[in-house]
Amino acid sequence: MSIAPLRLCALAVLTAFIATAHATETGQRKPPAKVTFQKAPSEESPAAREKRLKRECKGRPNAGMCLGYTR
Repeated sequence: MSIAPLRLCALAVLTAFIATAHATETGQRKPPAKVTFQKAPSEESPAAREKRLKRECKGRPNAGMCLGYTR
């Protein structure tokens, strides 16, 4: 096995480290990206969830998620 691939890998890692260190020293940082959450098409609406809980929780007044949905 040749030592050339090992040297190339070490050079790439060293270059990446220097570039990262230089960017943090000069204060050049990217602003954080805005995170947006997309609803899944299979997600139930709040009204559908309320209706389902009222239907499923009959006879189990205080069982887990059924608390308060038996009236």
